[in-house]
Amino acid sequence: MSEQHFDVLIIGAGVSGIGMACHLKRECPGKSFAILERRQTLGGTWDLFRYPGIRSDSDMFTFGYNFRPWTGGKVLADGASIKQYVAETAKEYDVERHIRYGRAVQTADWSSVDKCWKLIALNEASGKPETYTASFLIGCTGYYNYDQGYKPDFPGEADFTGVIVHPQHWPEDLNYEGKKVVVIGSGATAITLVPTLAEEAGHVTMLQRSPTYLVPMPSTDKITLALQRVLSPKAAYRLTRARNISMSRFLYQRSRKSPATMRRLFLGIIKRQVGDKADMRHFTPDYNPWDQRLCVVKDGDLFKALKTGRASIATDHIQRFTKNGIQLESGAHLDADIIIPATGLDIQMLGGVKPRVDGQEVILKDKVVYKNVMVEGVPNAGMIFGYTNISWTLKADIASEYLCRLINHMDRRGRRVALARDTGNSLGKDTVLGSLDAGYIKRAQDRLPRQGTHGPWKSSQNYLADVKILRFEPIEDGYIEFDGEKTRAQEYKPRGFLRPLRSALFGS
Repeated sequence: MSEQHFDVLIIGAGVSGIGMACHLKRECPGKSFAILERRQTLGGTWDLFRYPGIRSDSDMFTFGYNFRPWTGGKVLADGASIKQYVAETAKEYDVERHIRYGRAVQTADWSSVDKCWKLIALNEASGKPETYTASFLIGCTGYYNYDQGYKPDFPGEADFTGVIVHPQHWPEDLNYEGKKVVVIGSGATAITLVPTLAEEAGHVTMLQRSPTYLVPMPSTDKITLALQRVLSPKAAYRLTRARNISMSRFLYQRSRKSPATMRRLFLGIIKRQVGDKADMRHFTPDYNPWDQRLCVVKDGDLFKALKTGRASIATDHIQRFTKNGIQLESGAHLDADIIIPATGLDIQMLGGVKPRVDGQEVILKDKVVYKNVMVEGVPNAGMIFGYTNISWTLKADIASEYLCRLINHMDRRGRRVALARDTGNSLGKDTVLGSLDAGYIKRAQDRLPRQGTHGPWKSSQNYLADVKILRFEPIEDGYIEFDGEKTRAQEYKPRGFLRPLRSALFGS
């Protein structure tokens, strides 16, 4: 079994993994690294999902990396365009040659004696295991199972004579032209699928147990296009990011502070989109805005499909599948040739790898996260975890920057081991994904690390606050031990009141 050593090993070559690698190139140019990726190409989510209409549900000017502008006026990009952007970024920073494709990481063990991580990865092409060692390990695997999505066991499913397709495993040859299609779900995947399928299908029904807050968003940004004509790509990108970050933060904060007001606002917007004849029962959630993620409707395409009659919504519960469709508890029956359970994700941390520290398995549900970047008690390891209320990449970027700062700090001080230690019993009830009330989070309570009740253990969904913490505050804050020694907290001395704010909105 061959063995290869690197300063840093990254698991995953998706948006987070490629971003982390680029930050290493930029900020730790002397470090050797490799990316272990199970798939045969980069892109992660944007390579895996191939269903019709797959696109971002965050605006691309905040979803793009902070160091490489997303150009053009397209706000919500299709999956292929996002994958191309990630691939071009990897090429520009000479990252792809560091990727080991087809490597399924099976074990990850930290040795305090050797002061390094040892990973066993299966080379799926040869069928042989390979050994990798590294001083630092960074998980960039996202938070769901790539092998399978979540699908309930529906009563009578075996009786259905049509086709059942989960969006995570979309067959390239699926013909839905002229067919009756039922999409089960009301999340981002369903909101994307329904209007796209309706362009060719005979009829598409979105079957939901409960409605979701919907927000129409134009697919192009005319203001950004105008800025790009008079400014450099970098300047136009930064200004657009600053505006979009500010708007997203404002909407989120107002939703938490004044839920009744924001509820009226969102429902008023939807009512104008669907018209007076629509039954608002299908668009009125029974929870407050941002208890779950808002769903973006590109150019109002879902509302247009509903108004033309090519699509419809049924708010009901499933009694059972039948030979020709779905029997609902209300007594109604939905005829279907194709059923698509867009029922969510199966949560999985680190791609299913269960890390061990000196032979002891790390039970993530019993651990608290430090600055949402490190798991307490796990040495020389980081995880890139994005936001749930705004673009994932905003957090991925500054988390990557923090890990680069930590690695450089260790080099300057001659330290070999960094460990976040929770000595204040900070373990809280909320998971690292926060207090969102989504079903996929509730189902994963026993698999996710926790956030703390105070201090750096409490995960923030505030980008401006995180920029201050991760980009500017001292590495030695009294919570991290280096080589087994607890450090004294260094005082944070901001250089100018507006510096973190300016940095957050306009870049580092």
